[in-house]
Amino acid sequence: YYFDKFLYLPVVKTYEFIMPDYVKKRISNFVDNVFEFKNFTNNLLQLKFKQTGITLARFLVNTTAGIAGMWDPATGWDLARQNEDFGQTLGYYGVGNGPFIVLPIFGPSNLRDTTGLAADVAAFSYVGPQDWVDDNDVTLIFNGVSAIDKRHRESFRYYRTGSPFEYEMIRMLYTTKREMEIAK
Repeated sequence: YYFDKFLYLPVVKTYEFIMPDYVKKRISNFVDNVFEFKNFTNNLLQLKFKQTGITLARFLVNTTAGIAGMWDPATGWDLARQNEDFGQTLGYYGVGNGPFIVLPIFGPSNLRDTTGLAADVAAFSYVGPQDWVDDNDVTLIFNGVSAIDKRHRESFRYYRTGSPFEYEMIRMLYTTKREMEIAK
C-alpha cells in the first residue's frame, strides 16, 4: 500500500500526465506484443494448440503489420488475445491455490500463482528482450515502462472500498477471478 501510494502511483500519474493517450496506447500495444511470448508458452504447455496458433499469428501480424506491435491489427482480424500465465498452467494441471498472500508491489496472489509468476519471469528473463537487443539499458527501460504501463491499466486502489473487510473481499474476488481464468 505505501509503495503504491507514495512511489508507484505518483510515477504512474506523472506518466499519465506527460504522455498523450495516443502514445500510451502504442506503448501498451508494444508491451502486450512482447508478452505474447508468455501467452504462447503457457497455451502450448496446456496443450491448447488452437490458442497457441492464434497467439503465434497475433505476434506475427502485430509485429509486422502492426509495426513492432505498436498497433494491434490482429484483434481486428478476429485473432483475440489468449491470455495465459504459468499460474493458470499449474491450475490447469490440478495444482491447488495454496494460501492467499499479498505480495509487495505485485498485489494479491496465492502460492500457486506466485510460483507461476516466478516461472514466467524466469522464462522471460531467459528468452526475453535482453536476448533480442544486446543492451542492458534497453532491457532496464523496457522493464520499467512495462511495469508503469501495467499499473496504469490497473484501476484498483488500496483502501478505496471503504470496507473494514477489504482484505477478505480482495481475497474472494482474486480467488474467483483466477478460478474463472483457469476454467476457460
